[in-house]
Amino acid sequence: QRILRLAEMCRRLETEEEKVLPFYPSSLAEGELQDARRVLEETPVEPLARAVQDYVGLERFWQRFNKAKLEEKVLEQTREALANRNQHLRELLQQYLAGVSLSRKVLRDPHPL
Repeated sequence: QRILRLAEMCRRLETEEEKVLPFYPSSLAEGELQDARRVLEETPVEPLARAVQDYVGLERFWQRFNKAKLEEKVLEQTREALANRNQHLRELLQQYLAGVSLSRKVLRDPHPL
């Protein structure tokens, strides 16, 4: 219940896009979706399946949690790619500045090689 209350509180902090399209589209084919719905509607026989059915209300929480984790991974990868690009640009800038300072020395030297 605490998780559900926190989810309600977090709902106010969501962007408009997250409120309209809170989850990624399913990658299942139509037949697979129908099979999944049919299985979910059946009364579970196994004890573990019955226990899990008590937590069906948390399904949206886990969907949001998983989406947040995926977005976090994407942001980490993007950050790493940008850090690599930044390092590359710094190296190019250092090479350029080294070339500029070298050419100034050559221009000032009255007896170049």
